[in-house]
Amino acid sequence: MPPKDDVSNSTSTSDEELQNVTVGERKPHNDTITLLEYDSRWPKLFDRESERICSELGDRALQVEHVGSTSVPGLCAKPIIDILLVVTDSGDESSFVPNLEEAGYTLRIREPEWFEHRMFKGPDTDINLHVFSKGASQVDRMLRFRDWLRTNNSDRDKYARVKRSLAKREWRHVQHYADAKDSIVQEIMDRANADEKNV
Repeated sequence: MPPKDDVSNSTSTSDEELQNVTVGERKPHNDTITLLEYDSRWPKLFDRESERICSELGDRALQVEHVGSTSVPGLCAKPIIDILLVVTDSGDESSFVPNLEEAGYTLRIREPEWFEHRMFKGPDTDINLHVFSKGASQVDRMLRFRDWLRTNNSDRDKYARVKRSLAKREWRHVQHYADAKDSIVQEIMDRANADEKNV
């Protein structure tokens, strides 16, 4: 979903907005968020999914990356493996959706207005497979955020503190929890971008 500027109040994504980008029915979460301490098995789960995706798509999978909190050693996370898949054109669903569905992946999110983002759930592992087109700025943003947290312990720990605090609240949708992290994510991204300019 597109990031929100201030998600601690009514600017959170509405039920209607969420349903409009959801393939199938979206059920409310209405609960707190479960965060686990970093698990060394998470990269192995990613490796298994990456192999399966690449075997299905071949050279149409231009890039497959482990992203999100489970990709950062030492960071607490929801036990869901976030995977970034880059294809030539994520809006051309015929070029990748049938193959992924045949392998057991389920298309759950379609956001043509936001970088032509598509998101799948996995056949047997709890994953979020995010698909973007080659050259989409969101690809660089996700990788820069991951790489910065992997090397900057201060920002990693600050991000963890915010996540733990927010996770204690009850959220109607998990997306609202994700929206609520936007300000800390942007703050960290600003530092990462400033550091890159100084290199």
